[in-house]
Amino acid sequence: MTLSSAIRAINCTSCGAGLDVLGGGRVSTHVCPYCGAALDAQDNYRVIAQYDRTARPDSPLRLGMSGQINGVTFTVIGSIAWVERYAGREWVWVDHQVFSPSHGYAWLTVEDGHLIFSRRYRKPTEPDFITSVTVERSESRPMVRTEADKYTYYETSTAMITYAEGEFNWTPKVGDRATAVSLLGDEDMLSFEQSATEREVELSRWLPPETFAAFGAEAPARASRNHPLMPYKNLRLPRYYLLTAALLALLAVIVGLGLSTRQGVVVARLPAVPISTLPVELPFTLSDTEKLTQVAIETDVSNSWAYIEVALTDPDDRPVFEAGREIGFYHGRDGDGAWSEGSRNSTLQFHAPMAGNYLLELTLAESGTWQRSGAALDRISVTVVEGRSSGLWLYLLAGGFLLVPGLILLRYSLANKRRWSGSDWVDEDDDDDD
Repeated sequence: MTLSSAIRAINCTSCGAGLDVLGGGRVSTHVCPYCGAALDAQDNYRVIAQYDRTARPDSPLRLGMSGQINGVTFTVIGSIAWVERYAGREWVWVDHQVFSPSHGYAWLTVEDGHLIFSRRYRKPTEPDFITSVTVERSESRPMVRTEADKYTYYETSTAMITYAEGEFNWTPKVGDRATAVSLLGDEDMLSFEQSATEREVELSRWLPPETFAAFGAEAPARASRNHPLMPYKNLRLPRYYLLTAALLALLAVIVGLGLSTRQGVVVARLPAVPISTLPVELPFTLSDTEKLTQVAIETDVSNSWAYIEVALTDPDDRPVFEAGREIGFYHGRDGDGAWSEGSRNSTLQFHAPMAGNYLLELTLAESGTWQRSGAALDRISVTVVEGRSSGLWLYLLAGGFLLVPGLILLRYSLANKRRWSGSDWVDEDDDDDD
């Protein structure tokens, strides 16, 4: 005989304890929390199994508690404790079956202080099911597509039931094992679960800590800092601002490049002379004090180097600057082919403090060669150009525009890396390097 769904309480047919009936007409098993008897809810609560009572698992949620999730009231009707052991480590969590007269059955999982809401996923997936064997045979992370999202493999977990109490729409047995292959999406997780008797797909989502209070329970004092389903908290900047910042940065770079390519006017030129003939003086006259003046040094050094000291005096014979430039260029061929390094050229830029006649002096401080007998053939030429424009300040402005989007992307990257840190997938390339 099947008992009427209107019944709200029964006595355990094993120990006589009063038990609340909370889970609706599809409950198939009721496990007595007092004596551990598993009762067949579809057959006058006949005893079908007897479990030893162990300590009730640590969870803020208890049978009979009710609360709202996304505007729907659910009641806790059953609790199952699981344990997973691997490589000397142990993970423990508690699944609570919950029931809503209007929305049916679901699960609330308490794990490391976090609360996860799961429901059976009935829509099609591609592929339709993934097992641990599928994962072991995959050369790359398995992926699953649904109608709206894409999920990427996260972990495989094989756990054992250590405790059960309350009502369930299936028959849990202490000691039974189940394997879940979990794949992570943008906001939720898809799990393919398989036991000795059942296969099903569940969709899980993280719930904020305030949900405990909605059930009249106290949130765990301390939750782990990271859970793969925790949502990423961005800076809540509208996409419009991010796009505007990127466009302004691009515009600043384009204008900066345009300014940097302005040629200016050549005011003095020193024809190519042997570097060994330095020091040399180059007089020139400047009239543009608003834009930059550039001193371009060009050489034909080859497997050699030279350190050149540059000094400039203004029309009043006062020093404008003194600087040094090391110029060197090396090349050759080895087992990997031809190679080269260094540069034959160097530049200096400055703002002229006043218009008038300037004097540039170049002195050879040191020089050397590599695999050569001397540097007599190395030559140097100098060109002075006024009216140059610099795009540096525009590049800095572009960096400022990109700072906020860059920080958001960096924060997202770090959060995403932390989110995937618990995955048990190991790329073969990484494994080979170990």
